[in-house]
Amino acid sequence: MGMRWYVARRLMWTFVVTFIIISITWGLLAAAPDKDIIEAKQKAAQAGQSAEAAEERLNKLRGYDRPLWQRYTDYMVDTFTLNWGWSDSRGQPVTEAILTSLYYTAQYSIPWTILTMVIGASVGLYSAVNQYTKKDHVATFFAFFGMSIPNFWFGIMLLLVFAVQLGWVPVIYNSDVPVFSWANVKQLILPVFVLVTGSIGTYMRVTRNEAAEYLNTDFVKTARAKGADNTRILTRHILRPASVPMSTTFVGSMIALFIGSSYLVEVVFGIPGLGLLTIEAIRSQDTALVIGTSFIGIFASVIGNLLQDIVYTLLDPRIGYGDR
Repeated sequence: MGMRWYVARRLMWTFVVTFIIISITWGLLAAAPDKDIIEAKQKAAQAGQSAEAAEERLNKLRGYDRPLWQRYTDYMVDTFTLNWGWSDSRGQPVTEAILTSLYYTAQYSIPWTILTMVIGASVGLYSAVNQYTKKDHVATFFAFFGMSIPNFWFGIMLLLVFAVQLGWVPVIYNSDVPVFSWANVKQLILPVFVLVTGSIGTYMRVTRNEAAEYLNTDFVKTARAKGADNTRILTRHILRPASVPMSTTFVGSMIALFIGSSYLVEVVFGIPGLGLLTIEAIRSQDTALVIGTSFIGIFASVIGNLLQDIVYTLLDPRIGYGDR
């Protein structure tokens, strides 16, 4: 089985998984009671009118009187054509609201991802070569500190110290400043620092443990005998085989943080990104917007796992395409 057929097969499985998840979402929505219909029935009853007539009128208005298969087909077509409905709370299409929010989420997510990859791998490799030294213990302390401390609490503490007390960074996020400006860098330093601290620990520990397993292997001893220095050994001979489990940890931890912790960080720092949009949609019971923001998490998870499978085969040629 070649690379192209392997990627095509993984893409088909990705589509099937996405299709199943969206179908389950539709089933849950179809089974759940509509709050607007309940409210309309209550208002009609209080006004002395027929609650059944109000329910029938709203059902017809929203297309609930159509057959289930037709509603399901329309839902799936709308989902895959990005016609995700209208946001009542924001007064704009759901896709437009999500794209606007993703613009702000990307401003801290991109540097956060790059810094986690570079710093986590570098410190993990350094700790593997210098195991059980003072520098290794310091790195281990920061790794466990980052994994243990709650992101939202850490963000609040940093905001109190560096924004309120010292005044080094703004307290309130300003969405009007240019993206590539010092003012934007200042207001994104703390959110990026909080997220890097939370994600780097796991990645660093996995890198250290995986790299340590290869330090005494025959091919590393051969490289040392030929005069290769530590930098060359780490980057040329150890990093590639260790990258397979590292990529699993990286994708899993980043998706978990993106869906969970980054939402809370946006609330703490007032960033009008996807997390804040989701929470506001839940508070205002904006069903269309809640579903739309949920799709982003689903697509991020599915595509992340797809990329992880492809990276597996690229990093380790011993993994056959037919075995996966």
